[in-house]
Order: sequence, then C-alpha cells, then structure tokens
Amino acid sequence: MTETTTTTPLSGLRVLDLATLFAGPLAATMLGDFGAEVIKVEHPAKPDPSRGHGPSKDGIGLWWKLLGRNKRAITLDLSKPGGRDTLLRLAATADVIIENFRPGTLEKWDLGWAELSAANPKLVLARVTAFGQFGPYAHRPGFGTLAEAMSGFAAITGEPDAPPTLPPFGLADSIAGLATAYAVMTALAARDRTGEGQVVDMAIIEPILTALGPQPLWYDQLGHVQPRTGNRSQNNAPRNTYRTADGSWVAVSTSAQSIAERVMRLVGRPELIDEPWFATGAERARHADVLDAAVGDWIAQRTRTEVLAAFEKAEAAVAPIQDVRDVMTDPQYQALDTITTVDDPELGPLRMQNVLFRLSATPGAIRWTGRPHGADTDTVLTELGLSDTELTALRQAGAL
Repeated sequence: MTETTTTTPLSGLRVLDLATLFAGPLAATMLGDFGAEVIKVEHPAKPDPSRGHGPSKDGIGLWWKLLGRNKRAITLDLSKPGGRDTLLRLAATADVIIENFRPGTLEKWDLGWAELSAANPKLVLARVTAFGQFGPYAHRPGFGTLAEAMSGFAAITGEPDAPPTLPPFGLADSIAGLATAYAVMTALAARDRTGEGQVVDMAIIEPILTALGPQPLWYDQLGHVQPRTGNRSQNNAPRNTYRTADGSWVAVSTSAQSIAERVMRLVGRPELIDEPWFATGAERARHADVLDAAVGDWIAQRTRTEVLAAFEKAEAAVAPIQDVRDVMTDPQYQALDTITTVDDPELGPLRMQNVLFRLSATPGAIRWTGRPHGADTDTVLTELGLSDTELTALRQAGAL
C-alpha cells in the first residue's frame, strides 16, 4: 500500500510514544498506521523490552518490526535535566503523548500534566497503566496477565474440571491498546471543540471487562456467576470444536435459531428441531450433550474439506481451526490482504498483519517497519532546532 499526505486521515498529527511493551505502543502503532507522525522515545541504555520479546532473526527482534512500524526512533533519558528539557520542547510540537510509567514517575521528573500542559495546552496525554492513576492498586507493578486474571476472563476460560486458563498472548494489552487509540481520538475530537487538551487515564484492567460482556449485569440482577464451560456456550448449542475424519478440527456456532435448525437438518437429525427445548439458545445449551453428539458424529465421518463444503452449501456457520500456517494461506485473508508484505532494510521482505481496517477514501498504510534503536535521534532533534553542539552536550551528559 502507498500513501500521500493528502490521503491519510491522521496526517499532521504528531504522537510521542514514551510507552514500553504492548498496550501503549500498540495504540501509537494504530495511529501511525493511518498517517500520524509517531516518534518513539526510548531510554538510551534500556530500549523498549518488546525489541527482545519472542523469536529474533540475525539478532533482530521480530515483534518490534510489527510494533515499531511507522515510528521514528529516538533516545532520551527523561530523568536527566537535558532529556527532560528536550522532551518539553518536543511536547510543545506534539498533539499526543502516550506513556505507561507507574503513577507519579513523570511527576518525579517534573514532567507531569502541569508541566506538559504548560508547554502545550492543546496536548492530549494518554496514561496507560495496569490499574489506573488512583485507587489502592495504582502504584503496584502490573501487566496484562493480571488484568486477564482480575477481570474474570481466566475464571471462565478452560474446561469445567480444569484450572482457570490464561491466554498465551497479550489479550488484555491488545484490547487496552485498541481502547487507548479510541480514547485518544475521542480526546482529540473534544479538543477540536474546546481548543484544550486533556488527560486520558487508561487502566488495562478495564477494557477487557467490556469485551467480556454483561457478566457484572447478570450478577447484579440475578446473582449469576458464569462458569467455565470449555468450548461450549451457555447461550446456544451446538457450539463447539469437532474433529473431522482426517484429523483436522472445525468450529461450529449456532447463535441464530435459523442456523441451529440448518445444522440439524444437515447432520440428519431434523427431529431434534421439534423438541420443545430446541426453541431457544439457552434451552439448547442445556441439551448440549445430545446436540454435540449429533454434530460430532456426523463431522467425524467426513474430511475437513467435505465438512466445510457441506456447511457452506447449507448456509450454516463453520470455520476450520487454523494455526498460523493456515492463516498465511487462507483465501479470505489473502483477498483482504490481511497478511501483507513489507520491505525491511535489515531483514528484507517481511509478512505481517496489515492495518486494522480499510477506509475507502483515506486508507492507512505500513510505511516502514520497526526502526533500529535511536536510529532517528539526530534527525528528529535537528528538526526540532537543536544544534550539533547541543546534541553533543546531551550525549556527553547521558541524556541521549
């Protein structure tokens, strides 16, 4: 994909990404994908740990190539006077700052909201922490894993007789990253009306609660606590994963009554549709053993290809259980260009997730992959007006 300054919706927006690891940096990535100028600010000696997370190639972290895309990389030690002063100069030119230090850290460096907003009254400061800026847990260290535990996600994930299950990826961080990008755009929309910036307080433990749906409402009104049900749902059945004759797996969902009826006709059990309990999803869920047996036995006698073709013909909802190898070759993902190819100066062509959504008139784009640590420090700060002498002095003081 290509872009120009006239077609990107966030062109002209400057974002300073001071955050590390996943939620805050992901929010900045989302903004950069649609044209914002994102400047990644890292400690001179302690880069964003995401550079070293997961597998690497030729000593270069691959996760960073994704998370750091569309960002210019500079170094600043914010705890040093020169680093502080330089950040304030950058803040005066920025629209958004995203940070995820523990509450009070920026204030300790005299870089709190009072100082930042004085430098730029139109600034939006997004503060992303595990527990938020206040409350009894605010100063605790925390990661997305704790949000997945605290929110109720782990409690409902897994088989009924097995331990609570945590996701094997950054689920809460990812949800919080998307929510932060939305919060930033909301604050910027408010700024368009008021002319003033504000603080976004994003607690990673909160957005995942929204994703979990009406559990608090159910408990408040009915005392209902959702149990672990494995792949089954309490709201509809059949809903499960089923093994095919060739050893593959497929997932079936029947959230709509019409789909449930089509599935029963497809698997040769139309008489079940006439059962009184079949009329609602909740009642079907109470008879999941019967329905799973009907669907599972039928699927077990057919290959994955045969199952998928039959479900598609019957207009019933099914999907193969795919690992990343399947994702890379899936024809629907290919049609959407969901996994796209980007040239990287260090590693050559890389395949990664494309921008999050498609806009018909002002599409986003991956302009470049994650840059080396501090690669753009001199360029960005020279653009800011710092002289070679000032850059040298900052380096000698350990601020760069």
